[in-house]
Amino acid sequence: MAAPALIALAHGSRDPRSAATITALVKEVRALRPDLKIEPAFLELSRPNFSTVVDRLVKAGHEEIVVVPLLLTNAYHAKVDVPSAIAEASAKHPGLKIRASAHLGLEPCFLEVLDVRMREALSSLRVRELDALVLAAAGSSDALANQSVARLARVWGQRHKLPVTAAFASSSPPATGEAVRAFRAQGRRHIAVASLFLAPGFLPDRAAELALEAGAIAVSAPLGAHPEVARTILARYAVGAVELVPV
Repeated sequence: MAAPALIALAHGSRDPRSAATITALVKEVRALRPDLKIEPAFLELSRPNFSTVVDRLVKAGHEEIVVVPLLLTNAYHAKVDVPSAIAEASAKHPGLKIRASAHLGLEPCFLEVLDVRMREALSSLRVRELDALVLAAAGSSDALANQSVARLARVWGQRHKLPVTAAFASSSPPATGEAVRAFRAQGRRHIAVASLFLAPGFLPDRAAELALEAGAIAVSAPLGAHPEVARTILARYAVGAVELVPV
């Protein structure tokens, strides 16, 4: 019996760089598991949309699908949009076994990716050491989602023995510019900002713009198509595939 297909489900963006990054990430996942049928899909704004990909897989004969939401926090999209999309697919295709795994989340291994992206951002600068770090994320009206970002920020700061603040591009203070200015008010001048986003888009760009205007010396790129992210997708898939098996 063939293994369940994997849909890597991202939110989507009008920025074409976002879809290109998700496509590259899926390519990384395929390289790790060439035996699996793996497809990218988007909830909105980008193509292919989720419904189209499910239809295509069903037409090709796939009877089981595991959906891995490419979402870093357990906020509205993970709690509402993804379950709604799964319910619609189930109703449209009676007999299809389709299940969403846990969302991608904020794995400790993503700190390695943050460090890689930060080194890339700092590589052209003559800075011997940093004074402070800001971890910039999308932000949510869900307080627990924001708290998960703040926890990761604390762990990252402890790792580098530097003060660190979580900042958000929307929905919750502080904004990246505010976080940078607060550190500068303390006399810190070498402040770098890490982008805790999966792919480029409006929010990462806005966060970077505000940070640089406030005096940050560097802003890293989003996590992107890194092997650690690809391995996490496969870990989520593995659990979801087991859960498809009837008890």
